[in-house]
Amino acid sequence: MRSPRRCSRNGCPRQAVATLTYVYNESTAVVGPLAAFAEPHTYDLCEPHARSLTAPRGWDVVRHEGEFEPPPPSPDDLVALAEAVREAARPAPPRPPEDDKVTPHHPQQTGRRGHLRVIPPNH
Repeated sequence: MRSPRRCSRNGCPRQAVATLTYVYNESTAVVGPLAAFAEPHTYDLCEPHARSLTAPRGWDVVRHEGEFEPPPPSPDDLVALAEAVREAARPAPPRPPEDDKVTPHHPQQTGRRGHLRVIPPNH
């Protein structure tokens, strides 16, 4: 499953709820609801950073006046979640009988799982 988008501010671990876009030719910073997709030259912000953003001297800030809410799960997220649940519900395939045997060439071998072997430490 995809991770939720995170705040673009360095060191901020919070989930993004807003998108910051600079309109350079109008000297304006626009902070609005989180865009559907991450776009180049935009920045995802968490609520504290979206609310406290300041712009350079001479610039205007246009800020969304409502509540910033986390985005709902996308269809991709829901499909990934459904696939993960189906995978977890599948029974494990039966192990071939020869996997549990100790072979004469490897007398210290205690078991085998797939391509890995468990070998006890040398005494």
